[in-house]
Amino acid sequence: MNMAAAEQAANLACLREELSARGVDAFCIPRADEYLGEYIPAHNERLQWLTGFTGSAGMAVVMATDAAIFTDGRYTVQVRRQVDGEQYQYRRLIEEPPLLWLKETLASGSKVLIDPRLCTLDWYQQAQRVLGDADIEIVLSTDNPIDRCWATRPEPLIAEALLLEEAFTGEHSLQKRERLGRSIAEQGADAALVFAPDSVSWLLNVRGKDVPRLPVLLSCAVLEANGDVHLLVDERRVPQGFHEHTGPGVSVVPENDAARLLESFAGKVVLADPLSANAWSQLSLERGGATLFAGEDPVLLPKACKNDVEIAGALEAHRRDAVAEIRFLAWLDSELAQGRYHDEALLSDRLGALRAEGEHFHELSFDSISASAANGAMCHYNHLDNTPAKLVPDSLYLVDSGGQYSDGTTDITRTIATGTPTQEMRELFTLVLKGHIALDSARFPAGTTGTHLDALARQFLWQTGRDYDHGTGHGVGAFLSVHEGPQRIAKAWNATALAPGMIVSNEPGYYRDGAFGIRCENLCVVREANTNASEVPMLEFLALTLVPFDQRLIDSSLLNAAERSWVDAYHSRVREEILERLEHSEDREWLIAATRPLS
Repeated sequence: MNMAAAEQAANLACLREELSARGVDAFCIPRADEYLGEYIPAHNERLQWLTGFTGSAGMAVVMATDAAIFTDGRYTVQVRRQVDGEQYQYRRLIEEPPLLWLKETLASGSKVLIDPRLCTLDWYQQAQRVLGDADIEIVLSTDNPIDRCWATRPEPLIAEALLLEEAFTGEHSLQKRERLGRSIAEQGADAALVFAPDSVSWLLNVRGKDVPRLPVLLSCAVLEANGDVHLLVDERRVPQGFHEHTGPGVSVVPENDAARLLESFAGKVVLADPLSANAWSQLSLERGGATLFAGEDPVLLPKACKNDVEIAGALEAHRRDAVAEIRFLAWLDSELAQGRYHDEALLSDRLGALRAEGEHFHELSFDSISASAANGAMCHYNHLDNTPAKLVPDSLYLVDSGGQYSDGTTDITRTIATGTPTQEMRELFTLVLKGHIALDSARFPAGTTGTHLDALARQFLWQTGRDYDHGTGHGVGAFLSVHEGPQRIAKAWNATALAPGMIVSNEPGYYRDGAFGIRCENLCVVREANTNASEVPMLEFLALTLVPFDQRLIDSSLLNAAERSWVDAYHSRVREEILERLEHSEDREWLIAATRPLS
Protein backbone atom coordinates (compact mmCIF):
# COMPACT_ATOMS: atom_id res chain seq x y z
CA MET A 1 0.00 0.00 0.00
CA ASN A 2 1.56 3.35 -1.00
CA MET A 3 1.64 6.32 1.37
CA ALA A 4 -1.41 7.99 -0.19
CA ALA A 5 -3.46 4.82 0.20
CA ALA A 6 -2.20 4.31 3.74
CA GLU A 7 -3.18 7.87 4.65
CA GLN A 8 -6.62 7.39 3.14
CA ALA A 9 -7.05 4.19 5.14
CA ALA A 10 -6.03 5.92 8.38
CA ASN A 11 -8.41 8.84 7.79
CA LEU A 12 -11.22 6.45 6.97
CA ALA A 13 -10.57 4.42 10.13
CA CYS A 14 -10.69 7.55 12.31
CA LEU A 15 -13.94 8.65 10.71
CA ARG A 16 -15.50 5.25 11.26
CA GLU A 17 -14.62 5.39 14.95
CA GLU A 18 -16.30 8.78 15.20
CA LEU A 19 -19.43 7.52 13.43
CA SER A 20 -19.59 4.48 15.68
CA ALA A 21 -19.37 6.69 18.76
CA ARG A 22 -22.33 8.71 17.49
CA GLY A 23 -24.40 5.62 16.78
CA VAL A 24 -24.90 6.31 13.07
CA ASP A 25 -24.54 3.83 10.24
CA ALA A 26 -23.50 6.10 7.36
CA PHE A 27 -22.20 9.59 6.66
CA CYS A 28 -22.41 11.66 3.46
CA ILE A 29 -19.35 13.78 2.63
CA PRO A 30 -19.95 16.12 -0.33
CA ARG A 31 -17.23 18.17 -1.98
CA ALA A 32 -18.65 21.33 -0.44
CA ASP A 33 -18.42 23.78 2.41
CA GLU A 34 -21.11 25.90 4.04
CA TYR A 35 -21.20 28.29 1.06
CA LEU A 36 -21.73 25.45 -1.47
CA GLY A 37 -19.43 27.02 -4.05
CA GLU A 38 -17.26 25.31 -6.62
CA TYR A 39 -14.07 26.73 -5.13
CA ILE A 40 -13.56 26.22 -1.43
CA PRO A 41 -10.73 27.20 0.91
CA ALA A 42 -8.17 24.63 2.01
CA HIS A 43 -9.54 24.34 5.54
CA ASN A 44 -12.88 23.13 4.16
CA GLU A 45 -11.56 20.51 1.71
CA ARG A 46 -13.04 17.66 3.75
CA LEU A 47 -13.59 15.27 0.84
CA GLN A 48 -10.00 15.73 -0.31
CA TRP A 49 -8.67 15.12 3.21
CA LEU A 50 -10.67 11.90 3.48
CA THR A 51 -10.18 10.41 0.01
CA GLY A 52 -7.42 12.29 -1.82
CA PHE A 53 -9.87 13.32 -4.56
CA THR A 54 -9.25 16.87 -5.82
CA GLY A 55 -12.07 17.26 -8.36
CA SER A 56 -14.62 20.05 -8.16
CA ALA A 57 -17.67 17.80 -7.72
CA GLY A 58 -18.23 14.53 -5.92
CA MET A 59 -19.43 12.82 -2.77
CA ALA A 60 -18.21 10.02 -0.54
CA VAL A 61 -20.47 7.81 1.54
CA VAL A 62 -18.87 6.02 4.47
CA MET A 63 -20.38 3.10 6.39
CA ALA A 64 -18.99 0.76 9.01
CA THR A 65 -17.50 -1.74 6.56
CA ASP A 66 -18.05 -0.17 3.15
CA ALA A 67 -17.47 3.14 1.38
CA ALA A 68 -18.06 4.60 -2.06
CA ILE A 69 -17.03 7.71 -3.94
CA PHE A 70 -19.38 9.22 -6.51
CA THR A 71 -18.07 11.41 -9.36
CA ASP A 72 -19.37 12.56 -12.73
CA GLY A 73 -18.02 11.83 -16.20
CA ARG A 74 -15.36 14.54 -16.04
CA TYR A 75 -13.47 12.61 -13.37
CA THR A 76 -13.74 8.98 -14.46
CA VAL A 77 -9.99 8.67 -14.98
CA GLN A 78 -8.88 11.07 -12.23
CA VAL A 79 -10.82 9.44 -9.40
CA ARG A 80 -9.18 6.07 -10.07
CA ARG A 81 -5.75 7.66 -9.93
CA GLN A 82 -6.38 9.53 -6.69
CA VAL A 83 -8.70 7.35 -4.61
CA ASP A 84 -7.73 3.91 -3.33
CA GLY A 85 -9.96 1.29 -4.93
CA GLU A 86 -9.33 -1.07 -2.02
CA GLN A 87 -11.07 1.37 0.31
CA TYR A 88 -13.76 2.86 -1.95
CA GLN A 89 -16.13 1.66 -4.64
CA TYR A 90 -16.15 3.92 -7.71
CA ARG A 91 -19.67 5.07 -8.55
CA ARG A 92 -21.22 7.45 -11.11
CA LEU A 93 -22.78 10.51 -9.49
CA ILE A 94 -25.49 11.10 -12.10
CA GLU A 95 -26.38 7.55 -13.12
CA GLU A 96 -26.40 6.17 -9.58
CA PRO A 97 -27.14 8.97 -7.08
CA PRO A 98 -25.75 8.45 -3.57
CA LEU A 99 -29.18 8.60 -1.95
CA LEU A 100 -30.49 5.73 -4.08
CA TRP A 101 -27.33 3.75 -3.37
CA LEU A 102 -27.80 4.31 0.37
CA LYS A 103 -31.44 3.28 0.14
CA GLU A 104 -30.48 0.03 -1.55
CA THR A 105 -27.46 -0.67 0.66
CA LEU A 106 -28.60 0.16 4.21
CA ALA A 107 -30.98 -1.89 6.30
CA SER A 108 -34.32 -0.59 7.54
CA GLY A 109 -33.87 1.37 10.77
CA SER A 110 -30.38 2.62 9.87
CA LYS A 111 -29.25 6.17 10.63
CA VAL A 112 -27.51 8.49 8.13
CA LEU A 113 -25.57 11.53 9.36
CA ILE A 114 -25.80 14.70 7.25
CA ASP A 115 -24.20 18.09 7.89
CA PRO A 116 -26.99 20.53 6.87
CA ARG A 117 -24.47 23.28 6.14
CA LEU A 118 -23.00 21.23 3.29
CA CYS A 119 -26.12 20.47 1.26
CA THR A 120 -28.95 22.43 -0.27
CA LEU A 121 -32.41 22.39 1.21
CA ASP A 122 -33.61 20.66 -1.96
CA TRP A 123 -31.07 17.84 -1.55
CA TYR A 124 -31.96 17.45 2.13
CA GLN A 125 -35.65 17.22 1.25
CA GLN A 126 -34.84 14.61 -1.39
CA ALA A 127 -32.92 12.68 1.28
CA GLN A 128 -35.95 12.81 3.56
CA ARG A 129 -38.17 11.34 0.84
CA VAL A 130 -35.79 8.72 -0.53
CA LEU A 131 -34.42 7.45 2.76
CA GLY A 132 -37.74 7.85 4.56
CA ASP A 133 -39.31 5.43 2.09
CA ALA A 134 -36.84 2.80 3.31
CA ASP A 135 -37.36 3.63 7.01
CA ILE A 136 -33.87 5.12 7.22
CA GLU A 137 -33.46 7.98 9.71
CA ILE A 138 -31.55 11.19 8.95
CA VAL A 139 -29.48 12.66 11.76
CA LEU A 140 -28.56 16.33 11.27
CA SER A 141 -25.45 17.74 12.90
CA THR A 142 -23.22 20.75 12.24
CA ASP A 143 -20.56 19.12 14.42
CA ASN A 144 -18.86 17.53 11.42
CA PRO A 145 -17.03 14.32 12.44
CA ILE A 146 -14.26 14.96 9.90
CA ASP A 147 -13.32 18.12 11.78
CA ARG A 148 -12.67 16.01 14.87
CA CYS A 149 -10.37 13.65 12.93
CA TRP A 150 -8.50 16.25 10.86
CA ALA A 151 -5.59 17.00 13.21
CA THR A 152 -3.65 18.99 10.61
CA ARG A 153 -6.59 21.08 9.37
CA PRO A 154 -5.33 24.47 8.13
CA GLU A 155 -6.44 27.70 9.72
CA PRO A 156 -8.93 29.76 7.68
CA LEU A 157 -7.38 32.47 5.54
CA ILE A 158 -8.54 35.89 6.73
CA ALA A 159 -8.05 38.80 4.34
CA GLU A 160 -9.71 42.19 4.10
CA ALA A 161 -12.17 42.65 1.26
CA LEU A 162 -11.38 44.75 -1.81
CA LEU A 163 -13.65 47.72 -2.48
CA LEU A 164 -14.36 47.69 -6.21
CA GLU A 165 -14.81 51.11 -7.79
CA GLU A 166 -17.90 52.07 -9.76
CA ALA A 167 -15.62 52.55 -12.78
CA PHE A 168 -15.51 48.74 -12.89
CA THR A 169 -19.01 47.88 -11.62
CA GLY A 170 -21.07 50.51 -13.48
CA GLU A 171 -23.62 50.78 -10.67
CA HIS A 172 -23.48 51.77 -6.99
CA SER A 173 -24.37 49.19 -4.37
CA LEU A 174 -27.26 51.27 -3.04
CA GLN A 175 -28.84 51.40 -6.50
CA LYS A 176 -28.49 47.64 -6.86
CA ARG A 177 -29.97 46.96 -3.43
CA GLU A 178 -32.93 49.25 -3.90
CA ARG A 179 -33.63 47.85 -7.36
CA LEU A 180 -33.52 44.24 -6.18
CA GLY A 181 -35.44 45.12 -3.02
CA ARG A 182 -38.32 46.28 -5.20
CA SER A 183 -38.26 42.98 -7.07
CA ILE A 184 -38.40 41.10 -3.76
CA ALA A 185 -41.45 43.10 -2.70
CA GLU A 186 -43.12 42.50 -6.07
CA GLN A 187 -42.83 38.77 -5.42
CA GLY A 188 -44.66 39.18 -2.13
CA ALA A 189 -41.66 38.70 0.15
CA ASP A 190 -40.29 40.86 2.95
CA ALA A 191 -36.69 39.82 2.47
CA ALA A 192 -34.44 37.44 0.55
CA LEU A 193 -31.60 35.19 1.59
CA VAL A 194 -28.63 36.14 -0.61
CA PHE A 195 -26.60 33.06 0.08
CA ALA A 196 -23.78 32.73 -2.46
CA PRO A 197 -20.63 34.76 -1.73
CA ASP A 198 -20.37 35.88 -5.36
CA SER A 199 -23.93 37.24 -5.17
CA VAL A 200 -23.11 39.13 -1.98
CA SER A 201 -19.87 40.44 -3.46
CA TRP A 202 -21.62 41.68 -6.60
CA LEU A 203 -24.42 43.28 -4.59
CA LEU A 204 -22.03 45.23 -2.34
CA ASN A 205 -19.38 45.93 -5.02
CA VAL A 206 -16.68 44.17 -3.06
CA ARG A 207 -14.32 41.34 -3.86
CA GLY A 208 -12.24 39.11 -1.61
CA LYS A 209 -9.08 37.09 -1.19
CA ASP A 210 -10.51 34.33 0.98
CA VAL A 211 -10.69 31.59 -1.67
CA PRO A 212 -7.98 30.88 -4.25
CA ARG A 213 -9.14 31.60 -7.82
CA LEU A 214 -12.49 33.00 -6.64
CA PRO A 215 -12.32 36.71 -5.70
CA VAL A 216 -15.28 36.78 -3.32
CA LEU A 217 -15.89 37.91 0.22
CA LEU A 218 -16.81 34.77 2.15
CA SER A 219 -20.19 35.80 3.47
CA CYS A 220 -23.93 35.55 3.04
CA ALA A 221 -26.61 38.15 3.59
CA VAL A 222 -30.28 38.91 4.03
CA LEU A 223 -31.58 41.64 1.71
CA GLU A 224 -34.77 43.35 2.85
CA ALA A 225 -37.38 44.76 0.50
CA ASN A 226 -36.33 48.32 1.41
CA GLY A 227 -32.77 47.65 0.21
CA ASP A 228 -31.20 47.18 3.64
CA VAL A 229 -28.69 44.34 3.96
CA HIS A 230 -27.63 42.27 6.97
CA LEU A 231 -24.17 40.93 6.11
CA LEU A 232 -23.05 37.74 7.86
CA VAL A 233 -19.26 37.80 7.75
CA ASP A 234 -16.12 37.48 9.84
CA GLU A 235 -15.64 41.08 10.93
CA ARG A 236 -11.90 40.84 10.34
CA ARG A 237 -12.67 40.74 6.60
CA VAL A 238 -14.41 44.13 6.64
CA PRO A 239 -11.95 46.88 5.57
CA GLN A 240 -11.81 50.50 6.62
CA GLY A 241 -14.14 52.59 4.47
CA PHE A 242 -16.53 49.70 3.88
CA HIS A 243 -19.69 51.50 4.98
CA GLU A 244 -18.81 54.65 3.03
CA HIS A 245 -18.29 52.43 -0.03
CA THR A 246 -21.56 50.50 0.20
CA GLY A 247 -23.73 53.41 1.29
CA PRO A 248 -26.38 53.41 4.03
CA GLY A 249 -28.41 50.41 5.08
CA VAL A 250 -25.68 47.76 5.42
CA SER A 251 -25.19 46.20 8.85
CA VAL A 252 -22.38 43.75 9.64
CA VAL A 253 -23.38 40.72 11.72
CA PRO A 254 -20.69 38.37 13.08
CA GLU A 255 -20.86 34.83 11.69
CA ASN A 256 -21.36 33.44 15.18
CA ASP A 257 -24.64 35.34 15.35
CA ALA A 258 -26.00 33.78 12.15
CA ALA A 259 -28.65 31.68 13.91
CA ARG A 260 -29.82 34.67 15.94
CA LEU A 261 -30.16 36.84 12.83
CA LEU A 262 -32.01 34.22 10.81
CA GLU A 263 -34.34 33.37 13.65
CA SER A 264 -35.18 37.07 14.08
CA PHE A 265 -37.33 37.09 10.93
CA ALA A 266 -40.34 35.69 12.76
CA GLY A 267 -43.57 36.42 10.93
CA LYS A 268 -41.75 37.51 7.77
CA VAL A 269 -41.87 35.98 4.31
CA VAL A 270 -38.30 35.27 3.21
CA LEU A 271 -37.38 34.40 -0.36
CA ALA A 272 -34.74 31.65 -0.48
CA ASP A 273 -33.47 29.33 -3.19
CA PRO A 274 -33.76 25.69 -2.11
CA LEU A 275 -31.47 24.71 -5.01
CA SER A 276 -28.50 26.88 -4.02
CA ALA A 277 -28.73 27.94 -0.36
CA ASN A 278 -27.76 25.47 2.31
CA ALA A 279 -30.33 23.58 4.33
CA TRP A 280 -29.11 24.91 7.67
CA SER A 281 -29.82 28.56 6.84
CA GLN A 282 -33.35 27.86 5.62
CA LEU A 283 -34.17 25.50 8.47
CA SER A 284 -32.96 28.23 10.85
CA LEU A 285 -35.33 30.74 9.24
CA GLU A 286 -38.22 28.32 9.63
CA ARG A 287 -37.24 27.52 13.20
CA GLY A 288 -37.43 31.23 14.02
CA GLY A 289 -40.95 31.52 12.60
CA ALA A 290 -40.27 32.87 9.11
CA THR A 291 -42.25 31.62 6.13
CA LEU A 292 -39.97 30.37 3.36
CA PHE A 293 -40.86 31.44 -0.16
CA ALA A 294 -39.00 29.24 -2.64
CA GLY A 295 -37.49 31.21 -5.50
CA GLU A 296 -34.29 31.95 -7.34
CA ASP A 297 -31.59 34.05 -5.69
CA PRO A 298 -32.69 37.55 -6.76
CA VAL A 299 -29.10 38.53 -7.53
CA LEU A 300 -28.43 35.73 -10.03
CA LEU A 301 -30.02 37.14 -13.17
CA PRO A 302 -29.01 40.80 -12.70
CA LYS A 303 -25.45 39.66 -11.99
CA ALA A 304 -25.41 37.47 -15.09
CA CYS A 305 -26.60 40.27 -17.41
CA LYS A 306 -23.58 42.55 -17.47
CA ASN A 307 -24.12 46.28 -17.90
CA ASP A 308 -22.30 48.38 -20.50
CA VAL A 309 -19.42 49.18 -18.13
CA GLU A 310 -18.92 45.52 -17.27
CA ILE A 311 -19.01 44.49 -20.94
CA ALA A 312 -16.50 47.18 -21.88
CA GLY A 313 -14.29 45.96 -19.04
CA ALA A 314 -14.57 42.36 -20.22
CA LEU A 315 -13.52 43.35 -23.75
CA GLU A 316 -10.49 45.21 -22.44
CA ALA A 317 -9.52 42.45 -20.01
CA HIS A 318 -9.65 39.92 -22.85
CA ARG A 319 -7.39 42.08 -25.02
CA ARG A 320 -4.76 42.19 -22.28
CA ASP A 321 -5.25 38.48 -21.67
CA ALA A 322 -4.75 37.82 -25.38
CA VAL A 323 -1.38 39.57 -25.27
CA ALA A 324 -0.21 37.17 -22.55
CA GLU A 325 -1.58 34.10 -24.33
CA ILE A 326 -0.08 35.07 -27.70
CA ARG A 327 3.31 35.81 -26.16
CA PHE A 328 3.16 32.37 -24.55
CA LEU A 329 2.20 30.59 -27.77
CA ALA A 330 4.92 32.38 -29.74
CA TRP A 331 7.50 31.40 -27.12
CA LEU A 332 6.24 27.80 -27.06
CA ASP A 333 6.55 27.44 -30.83
CA SER A 334 10.09 28.77 -30.64
CA GLU A 335 11.00 26.32 -27.90
CA LEU A 336 9.50 23.37 -29.77
CA ALA A 337 11.34 24.37 -32.95
CA GLN A 338 14.57 24.08 -30.98
CA GLY A 339 13.66 20.66 -29.63
CA ARG A 340 12.90 21.82 -26.09
CA TYR A 341 9.91 19.84 -24.84
CA HIS A 342 9.20 21.36 -21.44
CA ASP A 343 7.02 19.87 -18.75
CA GLU A 344 3.46 20.92 -17.93
CA ALA A 345 4.42 22.79 -14.76
CA LEU A 346 7.00 24.99 -16.44
CA LEU A 347 4.55 25.82 -19.22
CA SER A 348 1.77 26.66 -16.77
CA ASP A 349 4.09 28.85 -14.71
CA ARG A 350 5.34 30.65 -17.80
CA LEU A 351 1.81 31.46 -18.96
CA GLY A 352 0.79 32.55 -15.48
CA ALA A 353 3.78 34.87 -15.20
CA LEU A 354 2.94 36.52 -18.53
CA ARG A 355 -0.64 37.09 -17.36
CA ALA A 356 0.61 38.63 -14.14
CA GLU A 357 2.31 41.38 -16.14
CA GLY A 358 -1.08 42.65 -17.33
CA GLU A 359 -2.73 45.71 -15.83
CA HIS A 360 -5.39 45.06 -13.16
CA PHE A 361 -4.35 41.40 -12.82
CA HIS A 362 -5.07 39.74 -9.46
CA GLU A 363 -4.69 35.99 -9.89
CA LEU A 364 -5.59 33.09 -12.14
CA SER A 365 -9.31 32.38 -12.54
CA PHE A 366 -8.71 28.64 -11.96
CA ASP A 367 -5.79 26.23 -11.76
CA SER A 368 -4.48 26.07 -15.32
CA ILE A 369 -5.09 22.82 -17.15
CA SER A 370 -1.67 22.28 -18.73
CA ALA A 371 -2.02 18.87 -20.28
CA SER A 372 0.39 17.00 -22.52
CA ALA A 373 -0.78 14.23 -24.84
CA ALA A 374 -2.80 11.62 -22.88
CA ASN A 375 -3.29 13.96 -19.92
CA GLY A 376 -5.41 16.16 -22.17
CA ALA A 377 -8.01 13.40 -22.23
CA MET A 378 -8.87 14.28 -18.61
CA CYS A 379 -11.13 17.32 -18.90
CA HIS A 380 -10.14 18.79 -15.54
CA TYR A 381 -6.56 17.51 -15.36
CA ASN A 382 -4.26 19.28 -12.89
CA HIS A 383 -0.52 18.75 -13.22
CA LEU A 384 -0.14 19.60 -9.52
CA ASP A 385 -1.80 16.29 -8.64
CA ASN A 386 0.98 14.22 -10.22
CA THR A 387 4.52 14.48 -11.53
CA PRO A 388 4.15 16.97 -14.41
CA ALA A 389 4.60 15.28 -17.77
CA LYS A 390 6.76 16.61 -20.58
CA LEU A 391 5.39 17.53 -23.95
CA VAL A 392 5.39 14.66 -26.44
CA PRO A 393 6.74 15.23 -29.96
CA ASP A 394 4.16 15.07 -32.76
CA SER A 395 1.24 15.03 -30.35
CA LEU A 396 -1.10 17.61 -28.80
CA TYR A 397 -0.85 20.02 -25.88
CA LEU A 398 -4.08 21.32 -24.35
CA VAL A 399 -3.90 24.46 -22.22
CA ASP A 400 -7.04 25.78 -20.53
CA SER A 401 -6.35 28.89 -18.47
CA GLY A 402 -7.63 32.28 -17.43
CA GLY A 403 -7.12 35.32 -15.28
CA GLN A 404 -8.94 37.46 -12.76
CA TYR A 405 -8.69 41.17 -13.56
CA SER A 406 -10.41 44.11 -11.89
CA ASP A 407 -12.40 44.61 -15.08
CA GLY A 408 -13.13 41.02 -16.07
CA THR A 409 -12.64 37.27 -15.80
CA THR A 410 -11.09 35.30 -18.67
CA ASP A 411 -11.10 31.63 -19.65
CA ILE A 412 -9.58 30.25 -22.84
CA THR A 413 -8.55 26.83 -24.15
CA ARG A 414 -6.20 26.29 -27.05
CA THR A 415 -5.01 22.95 -28.40
CA ILE A 416 -1.48 23.09 -29.82
CA ALA A 417 0.39 20.75 -32.17
CA THR A 418 3.74 19.75 -30.68
CA GLY A 419 5.35 18.98 -34.00
CA THR A 420 3.60 17.27 -36.89
CA PRO A 421 0.09 16.09 -35.96
CA THR A 422 -1.43 12.98 -37.47
CA GLN A 423 -4.14 13.36 -40.07
CA GLU A 424 -6.62 11.88 -37.60
CA MET A 425 -5.73 14.55 -35.04
CA ARG A 426 -6.32 17.24 -37.67
CA GLU A 427 -9.66 15.75 -38.67
CA LEU A 428 -10.85 15.51 -35.08
CA PHE A 429 -9.67 19.03 -34.25
CA THR A 430 -11.49 20.35 -37.30
CA LEU A 431 -14.74 18.61 -36.29
CA VAL A 432 -14.49 20.28 -32.89
CA LEU A 433 -13.71 23.65 -34.48
CA LYS A 434 -16.69 23.29 -36.83
CA GLY A 435 -18.92 22.87 -33.78
CA HIS A 436 -17.36 25.95 -32.19
CA ILE A 437 -18.00 27.96 -35.34
CA ALA A 438 -21.60 26.75 -35.60
CA LEU A 439 -22.37 27.90 -32.07
CA ASP A 440 -20.52 31.19 -32.43
CA SER A 441 -22.39 31.94 -35.66
CA ALA A 442 -25.84 31.18 -34.27
CA ARG A 443 -28.63 33.71 -34.29
CA PHE A 444 -31.54 32.86 -32.09
CA PRO A 445 -34.80 34.42 -30.88
CA ALA A 446 -35.22 35.90 -27.44
CA GLY A 447 -36.31 33.15 -25.03
CA THR A 448 -33.80 30.60 -26.36
CA THR A 449 -31.90 28.69 -23.68
CA GLY A 450 -28.43 27.21 -23.85
CA THR A 451 -29.96 23.73 -24.02
CA HIS A 452 -31.63 24.66 -27.30
CA LEU A 453 -28.23 25.57 -28.79
CA ASP A 454 -26.07 22.79 -27.38
CA ALA A 455 -26.51 20.40 -30.32
CA LEU A 456 -25.06 22.99 -32.70
CA ALA A 457 -21.64 22.43 -31.17
CA ARG A 458 -21.91 18.63 -31.09
CA GLN A 459 -23.45 17.95 -34.48
CA PHE A 460 -20.26 17.22 -36.43
CA LEU A 461 -18.92 14.89 -33.75
CA TRP A 462 -22.30 13.17 -33.56
CA GLN A 463 -22.29 12.58 -37.30
CA THR A 464 -19.11 10.52 -36.86
CA GLY A 465 -20.32 8.67 -33.75
CA ARG A 466 -18.44 10.79 -31.21
CA ASP A 467 -19.32 13.14 -28.34
CA TYR A 468 -17.85 14.79 -25.24
CA ASP A 469 -18.90 14.30 -21.63
CA HIS A 470 -19.15 17.90 -20.42
CA GLY A 471 -21.26 20.97 -21.05
CA THR A 472 -20.58 23.14 -24.05
CA GLY A 473 -20.69 26.43 -22.20
CA HIS A 474 -20.86 27.97 -18.74
CA GLY A 475 -21.56 31.48 -17.55
CA VAL A 476 -18.67 33.71 -16.47
CA GLY A 477 -18.70 36.55 -13.95
CA ALA A 478 -17.31 40.08 -13.99
CA PHE A 479 -14.18 39.70 -11.82
CA LEU A 480 -16.09 36.92 -10.09
CA SER A 481 -16.58 33.20 -10.61
CA VAL A 482 -15.29 31.69 -13.83
CA HIS A 483 -18.28 29.33 -13.58
CA GLU A 484 -21.35 31.50 -13.04
CA GLY A 485 -25.02 30.69 -13.37
CA PRO A 486 -27.84 30.58 -13.96
CA GLN A 487 -27.27 30.23 -17.72
CA ARG A 488 -25.28 27.47 -19.35
CA ILE A 489 -25.07 25.60 -22.65
CA ALA A 490 -25.43 21.85 -22.13
CA LYS A 491 -27.51 18.78 -22.93
CA ALA A 492 -29.11 18.87 -19.51
CA TRP A 493 -32.15 21.13 -19.45
CA ASN A 494 -31.48 24.72 -18.38
CA ALA A 495 -34.56 26.94 -18.09
CA THR A 496 -32.73 30.27 -18.12
CA ALA A 497 -33.09 32.07 -21.42
CA LEU A 498 -29.92 33.62 -22.83
CA ALA A 499 -30.15 37.39 -22.53
CA PRO A 500 -28.09 40.41 -23.63
CA GLY A 501 -25.07 40.96 -21.42
CA MET A 502 -24.63 37.32 -20.43
CA ILE A 503 -21.10 36.00 -20.87
CA VAL A 504 -20.80 32.30 -21.73
CA SER A 505 -18.07 29.97 -22.90
CA ASN A 506 -18.13 28.11 -26.21
CA GLU A 507 -16.00 25.01 -25.67
CA PRO A 508 -16.76 21.80 -27.56
CA GLY A 509 -14.10 19.12 -27.28
CA TYR A 510 -13.03 15.58 -28.01
CA TYR A 511 -11.10 13.25 -25.68
CA ARG A 512 -9.42 9.93 -26.41
CA ASP A 513 -8.44 8.15 -23.22
CA GLY A 514 -4.75 7.38 -23.11
CA ALA A 515 -3.96 9.45 -26.20
CA PHE A 516 -4.91 13.16 -26.31
CA GLY A 517 -7.57 15.80 -25.72
CA ILE A 518 -8.92 18.57 -27.94
CA ARG A 519 -10.90 21.62 -26.86
CA CYS A 520 -11.61 24.95 -28.60
CA GLU A 521 -12.82 27.54 -26.09
CA ASN A 522 -13.66 31.20 -26.40
CA LEU A 523 -15.74 33.37 -24.13
CA CYS A 524 -18.50 35.36 -25.81
CA VAL A 525 -21.15 37.85 -24.79
CA VAL A 526 -24.80 37.70 -25.81
CA ARG A 527 -25.99 40.81 -27.64
CA GLU A 528 -28.94 41.94 -29.74
CA ALA A 529 -28.56 41.03 -33.40
CA ASN A 530 -28.85 43.83 -35.91
CA THR A 531 -31.27 42.18 -38.35
CA ASN A 532 -33.61 44.63 -40.04
CA ALA A 533 -35.77 41.90 -41.57
CA SER A 534 -36.43 40.02 -38.32
CA GLU A 535 -40.03 39.50 -37.32
CA VAL A 536 -39.00 38.68 -33.73
CA PRO A 537 -36.15 40.03 -31.55
CA MET A 538 -32.97 38.10 -32.32
CA LEU A 539 -29.77 37.59 -30.36
CA GLU A 540 -26.23 36.57 -31.29
CA PHE A 541 -22.79 36.07 -29.76
CA LEU A 542 -19.77 38.36 -29.88
CA ALA A 543 -16.46 36.62 -29.15
CA LEU A 544 -14.48 38.20 -26.31
CA THR A 545 -11.45 35.90 -26.61
CA LEU A 546 -8.94 37.07 -29.21
CA VAL A 547 -6.29 34.38 -29.74
CA PRO A 548 -5.60 32.39 -32.95
CA PHE A 549 -6.49 28.74 -33.34
CA ASP A 550 -3.57 26.51 -34.37
CA GLN A 551 -3.82 26.32 -38.16
CA ARG A 552 -1.54 23.28 -38.22
CA LEU A 553 -4.51 21.39 -36.81
CA ILE A 554 -7.11 22.71 -39.24
CA ASP A 555 -7.97 20.55 -42.23
CA SER A 556 -9.44 23.19 -44.55
CA SER A 557 -10.90 20.53 -46.82
CA LEU A 558 -13.41 19.71 -44.06
CA LEU A 559 -14.61 23.32 -43.82
CA ASN A 560 -17.27 24.79 -46.07
CA ALA A 561 -16.97 28.28 -47.50
CA ALA A 562 -18.82 29.94 -44.61
CA GLU A 563 -16.62 28.18 -42.04
CA ARG A 564 -13.42 29.19 -43.84
CA SER A 565 -14.69 32.77 -43.96
CA TRP A 566 -15.41 32.63 -40.23
CA VAL A 567 -11.86 31.48 -39.42
CA ASP A 568 -10.31 34.16 -41.64
CA ALA A 569 -12.58 36.90 -40.25
CA TYR A 570 -11.89 35.87 -36.64
CA HIS A 571 -8.14 35.78 -37.21
CA SER A 572 -8.30 39.14 -38.99
CA ARG A 573 -10.06 40.63 -35.95
CA VAL A 574 -7.45 39.13 -33.64
CA ARG A 575 -4.66 40.65 -35.69
CA GLU A 576 -6.32 44.07 -35.90
CA GLU A 577 -7.05 44.33 -32.16
CA ILE A 578 -3.93 42.74 -30.69
CA LEU A 579 -0.99 43.27 -33.06
CA GLU A 580 -0.18 46.82 -31.95
CA ARG A 581 -0.33 45.77 -28.30
CA LEU A 582 2.61 43.37 -28.76
CA GLU A 583 5.91 45.04 -27.87
CA HIS A 584 8.35 42.50 -29.33
CA SER A 585 8.86 41.97 -33.04
CA GLU A 586 9.06 38.18 -32.72
CA ASP A 587 5.61 38.14 -31.11
CA ARG A 588 4.18 40.35 -33.84
CA GLU A 589 5.72 38.15 -36.54
CA TRP A 590 4.27 35.06 -34.90
CA LEU A 591 0.80 36.61 -34.75
CA ILE A 592 0.92 37.68 -38.40
CA ALA A 593 1.83 34.14 -39.43
CA ALA A 594 -0.73 32.57 -37.09
CA THR A 595 -3.56 34.71 -38.47
CA ARG A 596 -2.80 34.33 -42.16
CA PRO A 597 -5.79 33.43 -44.35
CA LEU A 598 -6.52 29.74 -44.68
CA SER A 599 -5.08 28.16 -47.81
